[in-house]
Amino acid sequence: MTGADTRNLVEAALLGAGRPLSMAQLLALFDPLEEIGEDDVRRALGELEREYDGRGIRLAEVAGGWRVQTGSAAAKRLARLEKFRPPKFSRALLESLAAIAYRQPITRAEIEELRGVRLSGHIVRTLMERNWIEVVGHRETPGRPALYGTTRDFMDYFGLKRLDDLPSSGEFASPDDAPAAGPPGGGDGDGLAAGIIPERGIGLFDAPPAPDAPDPASG
Repeated sequence: MTGADTRNLVEAALLGAGRPLSMAQLLALFDPLEEIGEDDVRRALGELEREYDGRGIRLAEVAGGWRVQTGSAAAKRLARLEKFRPPKFSRALLESLAAIAYRQPITRAEIEELRGVRLSGHIVRTLMERNWIEVVGHRETPGRPALYGTTRDFMDYFGLKRLDDLPSSGEFASPDDAPAAGPPGGGDGDGLAAGIIPERGIGLFDAPPAPDAPDPASG
């Protein structure tokens, strides 16, 4: 198999998957007899990244692997199409998600303390149903409240490779009822800049106290 064949197969898989593909999944495309290794796949990914430069699509590496997604320049025009129109989330949901993302692991009571208002059960259910947050343990205090953290799906959706890629507090502020990122494969992390961090949530970025070591979640 030539380098061009490898690149074309990797590209076809990324375009057809509609989700990020890991290195293991990309390597599974090839027969062992073809002797295609990780270096060959990374070379193909590099070629695709260069080919897409300046076009309406781009290759992005996120927590779940690599995906082909629309570039930010085309995002506004694509939003005219129903398929590419990003959903809107309330300011309360985005503030709660920001609290979890920046201060995890965190309890429900700590989120309420940060925001100064009661945390709606509907918000927690919505975030759990989208698999953006999960229970990562329990705080060793009376009642053993659940500790929440973000998931790999959260990072994939917002175009993050790791939590360190979260924008700093000074980069932007959120409007009311801000839009989230576009559909998976359709954004480049601008969804975070569009509204995950609340204007009045500057306390979210203060250094948190050292949390107690959580127990593994029991399910």
